[in-house]
Amino acid sequence: MLAIPLTQENALTQGPTAASCLPGVGQIDRLLAVRALSVELCAGLEPEDLVAQSMPDASPLKWHLAHTTWFFETFVLRPHLPGYEVFHPGFAELFNSYYVGAGPRYLRAARGLLTRPPLRTVLRYREHVEEALRRLFEPSGVRDPALLDLVELGLHHEQQHQELMLTDLLHLFSLHPLQPAWRQLPALPRRGLRPLAWVEHPGGPDTLGYQGEGFHFDHEAPRHTVWLQAHALADRAVCNAEFSEFVRDGGYRNPLLWLSDGWAAVQREQWRAPMYWSEDGQSQFTLGGECDIDPAAPACHLSYFEADAFARWAGCRLPTEAEWEARARGQAIEGNLLDSGLFRPAPVADGLQCFGDVWEWCASAFLAYPGFKPASGAVGEYNGKFMSGQMVLRGGSCATPRAHLRPSYRNFFYPHQRWQFMGLRLAKDLE
Repeated sequence: MLAIPLTQENALTQGPTAASCLPGVGQIDRLLAVRALSVELCAGLEPEDLVAQSMPDASPLKWHLAHTTWFFETFVLRPHLPGYEVFHPGFAELFNSYYVGAGPRYLRAARGLLTRPPLRTVLRYREHVEEALRRLFEPSGVRDPALLDLVELGLHHEQQHQELMLTDLLHLFSLHPLQPAWRQLPALPRRGLRPLAWVEHPGGPDTLGYQGEGFHFDHEAPRHTVWLQAHALADRAVCNAEFSEFVRDGGYRNPLLWLSDGWAAVQREQWRAPMYWSEDGQSQFTLGGECDIDPAAPACHLSYFEADAFARWAGCRLPTEAEWEARARGQAIEGNLLDSGLFRPAPVADGLQCFGDVWEWCASAFLAYPGFKPASGAVGEYNGKFMSGQMVLRGGSCATPRAHLRPSYRNFFYPHQRWQFMGLRLAKDLE
């Protein structure tokens, strides 16, 4: 197994925002702590676990470790550190993901064939780049705002891949007949099923998008005015007990509940329950192996189509992202996130729950806000090129680092995808 010390707590308890660390050496300490977590998430795994690719949407963990390193080498070190020596010229193609402007890319669906370079070389690659990042920040830190923005983007890019590492590994292990566990997970809090309550909003003009001085992704801006109809949002995500009723009531057999593309996916993929549920609906596969389904925990690994069908079955709808953000604004970013160490959705405590456990599908397509302009060059491909055919999710999950989130954060996936920690919150119109 990998000889990697597990010091997750140290890596997860860094400063509250990147802005508090800029400029200066403090940022490099935080950056390296985030980088260390990516490797620590592989602790206890065998090298073979990091090479396999379970489907085209997923990537091997070794590739994630290398790609996040390639990002810093390509966009930060090569243009901005005089005398920087590229670790290996062939890595530019192997570990580029979708940045056409950065050069050729290895076929995404074939990343599992990259048995070379071996894991030990990828780890040396990470060390090489991290040593260069130290040189970039020494002796007195970085003062160039544009360069600091690139470093900060690379940090949050790495945090995105940390969640992908866990969800990709979960999918890989779920296909293994022996149902291996990533590691033994702590017990979930023991809480009863909390009745769903509604939080009403009178409607009217509101604003959508990021406002402030700290980091945000380009697609969270510009801030702009929206009009909200009077509505109510559930105070928590839909739980397993509620989704089980949908399954037992024949929700997956009733075409009248589904969007056309969703019903086609149900027939094509033979969906009968959320991803990773057992046939009898009593257990589910998790990063800790097979475990009993907790009725009070949020339902998870749902596609947009499933979330939309459930909402229609319940006589409700999905919230728009403007409705979701209006409710979350001003709420503390607290909940069952990566920092909690549970690594699966947990029963929700009393009170309004906005963040953590599961990403919540919204009835909003992932499109540009009015006035949006992507950055120039290859970095501008980060988000803007994906504004077609995808739906927005909000709120973070049990695999999202707390420091990575904001009320304005917009995640996005295709409506048929469900291997991420995806769930839903109900909304309804008020007359």
